[in-house]
Amino acid sequence: MKRTDYCWCGSNKKWRHCHYPHSNEGFSKDPNSLQALYLQKYHIILKTEKQIEGIRQACQLTSQILDKVCTMAKEGVTTLELNDYAHKLTLEAGAIPAPLHYGSPPFPKSICTSLNEVICHGIPDKEKLKKGDILNIDASCILNHYFGDCSRMVVIGETDRERQLVVDVAYECLIRSIAVLRPGVPICKIGEEIENYATSHGCSVVNQFVGHGVGLKFHEEPQIPHHRNQLAIPLAPGMIFTIEPMINAGVRSGYIDPVNKWTARTTDGRPSAQWEHTILITETGHEVLTPWVR
Repeated sequence: MKRTDYCWCGSNKKWRHCHYPHSNEGFSKDPNSLQALYLQKYHIILKTEKQIEGIRQACQLTSQILDKVCTMAKEGVTTLELNDYAHKLTLEAGAIPAPLHYGSPPFPKSICTSLNEVICHGIPDKEKLKKGDILNIDASCILNHYFGDCSRMVVIGETDRERQLVVDVAYECLIRSIAVLRPGVPICKIGEEIENYATSHGCSVVNQFVGHGVGLKFHEEPQIPHHRNQLAIPLAPGMIFTIEPMINAGVRSGYIDPVNKWTARTTDGRPSAQWEHTILITETGHEVLTPWVR
């Protein structure tokens, strides 16, 4: 979203005059500062302490909502029921579900529910969860104008070996990629860690979708590729972004649903899995802002 676009809240005001986070308290006015350098060279906003605290609160709320929705995901429950529960929890907390009406065409629901061979952006519906299903639930909230974003996998009862494999590999890819994060590490190191581990277990890494900066907007710079790449931007304190590797049991390619224009499925129909955290780069390492626990 650009500052001159109409605000997502429906006020018919431009975003810059409505919900745009104007506070630059703590932002260095020195044109030679690291903040100014990253903004000019990479279009990356290194967040101020005030912004970090606001984003941290949004991420914590999003993680709490995600945990509750995952607990509800059981055999016989529909993904639409999960969506409605997440929507209710979000509004009760004084927040806004970030996916609702986002994008073009507008996303129609408040969470994404990606089932089995769906890579991402699955739309909740009346289909009941069945034993053996694997489900990614992706939640994002706007709290006090700041964004939080995370996702988890849920296995419905016991599943088959291939589905369990991608669930486990995707989780380990996320954890291993987070472990290397600290100032100075190039962004490409994330994809290197992920693809090295995934391919060693016979899986592939989706390269059609990426992680992303988040906090002041739903999607900001930088992009975070999960496959091997040459993006050499060094991590710096104040960077906040998601890591959300999408791991396939078969080929890495997917296709977008031609009707709803959102849901991505594996081209070979084999299962896919994804886990997601939002991460802050600190002076000495990193902080996971979305504290869900598997």
